[in-house]
Amino acid sequence: MEAQMRPRRQPSPSPWLHALACAGALTLLVSAHASRAQQPAPDDAGKQAFNNSCRTCHSMKEGDNRLGPNLNKIVGRKAGSLPDYNYSSSMKEAGFAWDQDKLTRFMVKPDEVVSGHKMQPYGGISKEEAGKVVAYLQAAGGQ
Repeated sequence: MEAQMRPRRQPSPSPWLHALACAGALTLLVSAHASRAQQPAPDDAGKQAFNNSCRTCHSMKEGDNRLGPNLNKIVGRKAGSLPDYNYSSSMKEAGFAWDQDKLTRFMVKPDEVVSGHKMQPYGGISKEEAGKVVAYLQAAGGQ
């Protein structure tokens, strides 16, 4: 007799093994989603940076001057130009309008942009944080 070659049937994995593999995959998906949910969105990151570094002295509300002037629509505004805030003479005489670069540099090293400003005590923030704040100022101030 001639031997027939039949393919051997592989035993199927038990149902609990399949369920365990699915549960593991689901856990990975859920944990990846949860870790992304905990990271602030770009707009939230800018608002958080503003709140951490600026909000004690500044507001985004027009007319709401505090220890520092309000920063509503700061991008494009002439430095030292709000009529209802008492700026230092050096800020009033700065002679420029705030743009992204000036604001970022001022937040990082204010004395290098306007010597004699009134933001005391203030040691500056990182360029990365300043960039987030500027993005927030533009978005929240309608610029």
